[in-house]
Amino acid sequence: MKIILNIQRFNPETDAEPYVEKHEIEVEPTDRVLDALIHVKEYRDGSLGFRKSCAHGVCGSDAMRINGKDRLACKTLVRDVADADGAEIEIKPLNHFTVLRDLIVDQTGFFEKYRSVKPFLINDDPVTEKERVQSPEQQKAFDDPTNCILCSACFSACPVLYENPDFLGPAAIAQAGRFNNDSRDKGFAERLSVLDSPNGVWPCKNHFECTRACPRNIKITKLINRTKTRIKKHRGEKSES
Repeated sequence: MKIILNIQRFNPETDAEPYVEKHEIEVEPTDRVLDALIHVKEYRDGSLGFRKSCAHGVCGSDAMRINGKDRLACKTLVRDVADADGAEIEIKPLNHFTVLRDLIVDQTGFFEKYRSVKPFLINDDPVTEKERVQSPEQQKAFDDPTNCILCSACFSACPVLYENPDFLGPAAIAQAGRFNNDSRDKGFAERLSVLDSPNGVWPCKNHFECTRACPRNIKITKLINRTKTRIKKHRGEKSES
């Protein structure tokens, strides 16, 4: 089938504003959008900039906005976004990021927010056995966010960041929840100053856009709300003591 890719291009070194470049190419409905972009880069315009790595939905490198939705180009089939011969597919970089070139964005701020919640196991207690044993139920309590690939699609989809760019963002809060819900972890108090702040969990208004955008089907909004509940409980326990 024939499709038309409308790709947003922008090189801050030479362009005053972003512009759209059209490419009409032949594809199979079962081809991935990533395949179409690779075709353009290899046969039409080698200057086209976009990220890719594993191409199997594991690394999260090729997150971008496809027909107005945040997706992984490697997991999005042409037939998912083009329903007829001659259909047009709009491709843009992720929202809330500075564009470095074309579809490549600067994720520095995203990872600074991610690191601020200390997304790692915190526990200085001595291990009495070879490892800290958990039950299946304890492991299940934090299993969902372990599927995160840090593609930042949820961050791009979040409408709160339009009005509050300093909002911590869904990915960071979800990963804080991953460790806060781990029975082995002792770091809740250390993460609290970041999570329980004006730009922490509270700006979230339950739009659920982050959950809808997640390519790994992580229940991000649920994790954010669980963190809010735990903070409120902590406040109550603290006021009673």
